[in-house]
Amino acid sequence: MKAINIKEKLSKFSKNWHPHQIATVDNMQVILAKLKGEFVWHSHDDEDELFQVIKGTLHMQFRDRTEVVNEGEFIVVPKGVEHNPCTKNDEEVHVLLFEKQNTAHTGNVAHEKTQTHYPKI
Repeated sequence: MKAINIKEKLSKFSKNWHPHQIATVDNMQVILAKLKGEFVWHSHDDEDELFQVIKGTLHMQFRDRTEVVNEGEFIVVPKGVEHNPCTKNDEEVHVLLFEKQNTAHTGNVAHEKTQTHYPKI
């Protein structure tokens, strides 16, 4: 049991849309990711996702609206809700996510951005 320094963990990778696991809590994983540009429209049938913005501004697109999530804020995307995280103006956004360990990166959508393994750092 040691404190985890989020800034130090973020310094260990640079690729956008490539999540890294930094901890587990019961059957949940704590993930860091760097986001830039558009992601992929997808949903998770059986899992909620929590996105906390560490740096920047996240635009969480839903089919009927876009929610702006600022630094220091978080948003929970309920299971089954189609969403597409994105950033604006070429900004790189750093997020911390909580999700079940078996959550597929892009739900049932197969895409070139889909990751099937989250490195542990």
